[in-house]
Amino acid sequence: MDELDANVSSKAGFRSVEKVVLLTFLSAVILMAILGNLLVMVAVCRDRQLRKIKTNYFIVSLAFADLLVSVLVMPFGAIELVQDIWIYGEMFCLVRTSLDVLLTTASIFHLCCISLDRYYAICCQPLVYRNKMTPLRIALMLGGCWVIPMFISFLPIMQGWNNIGIIDLERISKPRLGQDLHVIEKRKFNQNSNSTYCIFMVNKPYAITCSVVAFYIPFLLMVLAYYRIYVTAKEHAHQIQMLQRAGAPTESRFQPTDQHSTHRMRTETKAAKTLCIIMGCFCLCWAPFFVTNIVDPFVDYTVPGQVWTAFLWLGYINSGLNPFLYAFLNKSFRRAFLIILCCDDERYRRPSILGQTVPCSTTTINGSTHVLRDAVECGGQWESQSHPPASSPLVAAQPSDT
Repeated sequence: MDELDANVSSKAGFRSVEKVVLLTFLSAVILMAILGNLLVMVAVCRDRQLRKIKTNYFIVSLAFADLLVSVLVMPFGAIELVQDIWIYGEMFCLVRTSLDVLLTTASIFHLCCISLDRYYAICCQPLVYRNKMTPLRIALMLGGCWVIPMFISFLPIMQGWNNIGIIDLERISKPRLGQDLHVIEKRKFNQNSNSTYCIFMVNKPYAITCSVVAFYIPFLLMVLAYYRIYVTAKEHAHQIQMLQRAGAPTESRFQPTDQHSTHRMRTETKAAKTLCIIMGCFCLCWAPFFVTNIVDPFVDYTVPGQVWTAFLWLGYINSGLNPFLYAFLNKSFRRAFLIILCCDDERYRRPSILGQTVPCSTTTINGSTHVLRDAVECGGQWESQSHPPASSPLVAAQPSDT
């Protein structure tokens, strides 16, 4: 009897330790997402230079979506995970699930818009970029990022369209000799702990539609956009190398040849690494969930609940990583963050641009000569400035020094 009591006590203690570790990890993820996205929004609102960059409007809206995920979605999921029970009722379960789908899809849509904005800025002529990314078009894109997800979140979930056919399919495919407990109830109710969960299950049509709209189409557009950006940057570097080997004169070069070549190589390395990091983190965080989301209905909903939970929180972590990928590792954002955190310390104020010379290179793309600077700097913005046509076809893409 004493041994039995000791085993029960040790198991309870082990579970307590597990809950403490789990709660600490989830709290760190939520706190990182809240503080990071708040800092991004405050920085853009306070810094006039950051507000001038069109891409930053998408970054602020992205930060707002991720902030809502970390405030309205993550805490309730964390409480359910730690307490092993859903205590807020069935209606709020539907609301929380709808918010989950809405906000995470909006976050993914913003990432897609950022990639398209960079594509137009780098791979097209400056005039094309200005014509494509007008204030009206930016507003429409931002509106689409928030409105389109509603058609795969609140509308079908509150109407119960995602559950149509699951009950009948369970009874036809697996009759249970008088037992009428279908797959939804089995997942929602834990007989061992006598507790209920907030379960979100989808039929095949909804799983395919939701996954394609929320992930696979944006993912394909991001891959194409970042691939074209990478190819364009490599073409720029190749043309510079060919001109330097031929001894052709270069315009607007403020550095010696060897320093310029070194800086160019460092630039292209940064660009390649950054694009790999952006796409790598996005795929790592969201691909497992959306692959499972499509597979589960076709394997009779046999994916374990622990796998679903792990993949879902992996996607949530992306909301905490986005500020680091798209803002924290950018020089202009870092300066703005330091000003905010250090209470407007003059040491971190933006230096006056009067009389300063910014190293840059003239570039000819599609017959139009312009300057490319502030290329991808670990998620920073690409900027282009048009200049009158010049004789040099030098092509380069250089970021600000970190």
